Amino acid sequence: MTKILNVENLEKSYDSGSKKLTILKDINFSVEAKETFAIVGPSGSGKTTLLGLCAGLDQPDSGVVELCGVQLNGLTEDERALLRNKKVGFIFQDFQLLPTLTALENVAVPLELQGDKHASKRALELLEKVGLKDRTHHYPSQLSGGEQQRVALARAFSNRPEILIADEPTGNLDADTGEKVVKLLFDLNKEEGTTLVIVTHDIELAQKTGHILKLKGGQIIENTKTAL
Repeated sequence: MTKILNVENLEKSYDSGSKKLTILKDINFSVEAKETFAIVGPSGSGKTTLLGLCAGLDQPDSGVVELCGVQLNGLTEDERALLRNKKVGFIFQDFQLLPTLTALENVAVPLELQGDKHASKRALELLEKVGLKDRTHHYPSQLSGGEQQRVALARAFSNRPEILIADEPTGNLDADTGEKVVKLLFDLNKEEGTTLVIVTHDIELAQKTGHILKLKGGQIIENTKTAL
């Protein structure tokens, strides 16, 4: 299988006063194309830092990250941003929709930035798939939390990413709404043939994936494929 994300000997620390605080140590794992993969661990285990390094939002002290066949080490910030725009989709806990744009415009933005003339058509199709066909011209402030996350979901898939990274996608939603969003996420992911990486502290959500990586104190304590 093709590795879409490969991490080798990753280390990251920060200066905290006169001390050096180690956030991640000796991290090694890979994610195969079209795999569903969960990174789990308690708060402070290094999940968010690892996510930033895997997406090229930050750089490690040492080690290698290869994303979509490209080694991130040595790329400029602009080159890493370009790779993300073309190959990676993101879903965040706090939705991160642009408040001055409608649902349709929010979903179309990544495509418009790439000069896609069919951006609105693709955005409309995706909003229909997540059940928001009648909310296309509503602004984020006019949508519930669950609806906003469904818009974010549609946006994440808009540019047909090779890998989608979901950071605590149900963190701001009630259990029932969260369950519906997760079902949509997995259904869309399967339909689009995307690789899905979910960062979560929710073990039930993690168990819906085919591979679980557990972090504790900045180190991997478990790396197992599930019996899906």
